Amino acid sequence: MSKERIVIIDYGSGNIRSAAKAFEHVIANEAIEARVLISGQAEDVLSADRLVLPGQGAFGDCLENLMTTEGMIEALSEAVLNKGTPFLGICVGMQLLATKGLENGEFSGLNWVPGQVVPLKERVKDDTLKIPHMGWNTLQTPAQGAQDNRHFVLRSTESSEAGPHHYYFVHSYMFECEYNHHILATADYGVEFAAAVGRDNIVGVQFHPEKSQAAGLRLISDFVHWKP
Repeated sequence: MSKERIVIIDYGSGNIRSAAKAFEHVIANEAIEARVLISGQAEDVLSADRLVLPGQGAFGDCLENLMTTEGMIEALSEAVLNKGTPFLGICVGMQLLATKGLENGEFSGLNWVPGQVVPLKERVKDDTLKIPHMGWNTLQTPAQGAQDNRHFVLRSTESSEAGPHHYYFVHSYMFECEYNHHILATADYGVEFAAAVGRDNIVGVQFHPEKSQAAGLRLISDFVHWKP
């Protein structure tokens, strides 16, 4: 049986190696028939079995890097929207799914999950809370406690007997979905915000699973096993 190809998209805007190492750890630990490829080539995106889009920095800069990577936008659209390749966006990689981003201007996003990315400081009313939101936080799913109703990729995010699972966030902007059913999980930082969004074969998370220790590795494992 051939190994599944998980492509971490390299477009100059993400903590690529850290994400790849986390996926490689899960694959090795669970003896999964898969391999990780870091690539900025459109042909690798088109032939991938799973796609991961990391992202760090400003929305507009990440978008420009993505658009100027030769053939990448077209390859992503074909793979994700037409072929149904499972897709995970991380941090700004999630924010790029929006219709538009309002960081240092207004920029059109991929518009795969309708909504806009807005400054946290305009929504957080508690002046004692520092922006960016940096550190550990818990998630709340829309159907708290009803595991069968949660998204497959988020099935391990509920609290366990050992206590709540925490995930690592670093962000100054938040994703406001146009439709509530695209919000898969929320977190609270002086305002309830979308911590995970998605539809169909697309999932995005505002936090960094690759930096979230055991809880993040469980989420990565769930993504690798997900069959949308």
